[in-house]
Amino acid sequence: NKAPFIGCCDGPDPAVPPTAAPPSSGRSLLRVLRFLDVFALPVTVARPLAADPMASSAAAGGRPFAVLFVCLGNICRSPAAEGVFRNLVSNKGLDAHFTIDSAGTIGYHEGNLADARMRAASKRRGIEITSMSRPIRPSDFRDFDLILAMDLQNQADILAAYERWRIKEQLPEDAYKKVKLMCSYCKKHKETEVPDPYYGGPQGFEKVLDLLEDACYSLLDRILAENSHVSSS
Repeated sequence: NKAPFIGCCDGPDPAVPPTAAPPSSGRSLLRVLRFLDVFALPVTVARPLAADPMASSAAAGGRPFAVLFVCLGNICRSPAAEGVFRNLVSNKGLDAHFTIDSAGTIGYHEGNLADARMRAASKRRGIEITSMSRPIRPSDFRDFDLILAMDLQNQADILAAYERWRIKEQLPEDAYKKVKLMCSYCKKHKETEVPDPYYGGPQGFEKVLDLLEDACYSLLDRILAENSHVSSS
């Protein structure tokens, strides 16, 4: 018999184990128990979130401003955010002044292209998504000035990863300040999270793109306003 396809929300082998078990709806008790047994995390004390670190170390180092977009599997929301932001940056002729990437909190889809439905929806808006899925890694907390999570669970998982890695990998003590929610930059929409469209219909992908375009416009404006080395270069 053919093994069932496992979607982005169900994949094993997470690069960053989630901080809580997934909802039991639609999953057997055995799967939930196995999830808890394999992916349980030690309890960590959450660090308080600080103000946006927009006046970044990129200015001091004379390097491009680096932005990382993160979702669960890095095949729907975060690659779309990367594509939308790349398009905006390119239209302003600022490609050389930005480093833009995306990642997932699990590594199940590593090396895969973004979901075909998301690529098609983005292409209809003139946005090409060409990135390959990868999991978040310790060096991201050094290399990027801003790490944008698509939802609250992504944000919690990213911060949990930082707590696990920061001593062994000698990460900057204030790197957790780089982690923000994508929708915190939205101006036209009131949503606080970018919903995962994986199991929904076409309208879900359009909604995601609406939110991402809104957030990316104000995100770019904010970066340029607070980092003169980027806007004046």
